[in-house]
Amino acid sequence: MTARTDLLRRAPHAALPRRGEKVLCAVSGGLDSMCLLRMLEAWCEERGGQVMAAHFNHRLRTRADRDEEFVRETCESWGIPLSVGRGDVGEHARREGLSTEEAARNLRYAFLRRAAAEAGCKRVYTAHHADDNAETILLNLIRGTGLAGLTGMDWEREGLCRPLLGAARAELEEYAAEWKIPHMEDETNADPEAAARNLLRLQVMPLLKELNPRAVEHICGAARRLRGVDRSLEADAAARTAHVEVQEGRVTLSMEALAAAPAAVRPRMLLWLFDLLGVGRKDVGAAHLEALMDLARRTAWGKEGRLSLPHGVTARYCRRWLILETRPQTLTEVQLVPGRSLRWGDYALTLLDRPEGEGISFFWRGRPGQSPVVTAAPCPPGERLTLPGARGSRSVKRLCLDRRISLAERDRLPAIYVEGELAAVWRLGVDAAFAPEGGAPCRFIKIEKQIEEDGHDAQ
Repeated sequence: MTARTDLLRRAPHAALPRRGEKVLCAVSGGLDSMCLLRMLEAWCEERGGQVMAAHFNHRLRTRADRDEEFVRETCESWGIPLSVGRGDVGEHARREGLSTEEAARNLRYAFLRRAAAEAGCKRVYTAHHADDNAETILLNLIRGTGLAGLTGMDWEREGLCRPLLGAARAELEEYAAEWKIPHMEDETNADPEAAARNLLRLQVMPLLKELNPRAVEHICGAARRLRGVDRSLEADAAARTAHVEVQEGRVTLSMEALAAAPAAVRPRMLLWLFDLLGVGRKDVGAAHLEALMDLARRTAWGKEGRLSLPHGVTARYCRRWLILETRPQTLTEVQLVPGRSLRWGDYALTLLDRPEGEGISFFWRGRPGQSPVVTAAPCPPGERLTLPGARGSRSVKRLCLDRRISLAERDRLPAIYVEGELAAVWRLGVDAAFAPEGGAPCRFIKIEKQIEEDGHDAQ
């Protein structure tokens, strides 16, 4: 005879209730969840803990109230405390623009987390098993997914535990028969047209099992191996973005760092930027990541490019830097025309062939008679200057810190590029490669701080 907790013992220790722990079990009234509830009851009883049940009535089926009443009566007879929730799935779906399935899942999990918090349970248990996992992997595959979608469900994640992922549906049916577990059948489960998962479960999975009776086992095994690869790539991406420039409303990554990463790691580095920005990676899909990479290819080493992304994020490639920001950024790269004053942020810039007032003198070692392309642009903090007399280059960020220039002010300092190379940053100095030498002719950029009509400096 199968022991009441044998199927649970296949789960990792971290996914099982600890000694003396109180946990919450999600119960629909179906065979899987009723088996899990009985197993958890025995497991917790052996270890001085407690299991509580939670049932959410989606009100989507004519027999939904019947299922709720069944769960109430069973929990009462087993002496297990029960929390019940209800929600208008249809209204939630319409309001949020979701499918019925997504709306039901969102409401259900929100209720489970509330119920767990109210009951003092740190973890919620669900009855997902190996067949559910294989179906999820196949659905992700045919709908279109990256590597993460092929890794299947986690045993434990953010307080949600699935200790039956090592058990097949047939084993749970045997357990229910052996231990006489009462349960209700969802009439929609037998309708292949009720949901995509039903069609997969009723028609596709039986065919796969005909090809190989161990199909579920092999699908889940492949997912387990892919999870190791996925975690390794994620750890690599995290390490490669650990030192990016992060400030409120903006993150900055060098193109060199992105290009140096393996191709499989680059999209994950981009996702980490969304995390570091504080908006998270939800709704950032493969199409957005590919658009970012395409923008990088089109604008690499050239002028600035921009892209609008989810969560109100704007991405822009400026020279050798990728910048993601949520705050408005009006300063862009512009070309300076000799003799013509140009308003750029808080400053008026004029490119001249001789010094006049306050500004920047620079020397360009081009061919005689050739005029260089001179541009003004925001300066990414990771750009480096080698100031005359210095032992080596230093980042703009470090130079601004040394001069006690604030982040807000730093971001509005005009950087001068000559033929695409950083020649100078206002208030920091001219790079040694562009420093005037002796009496050689040089060019000059006159820089004037603008005054608003009210008499205050422009901000």
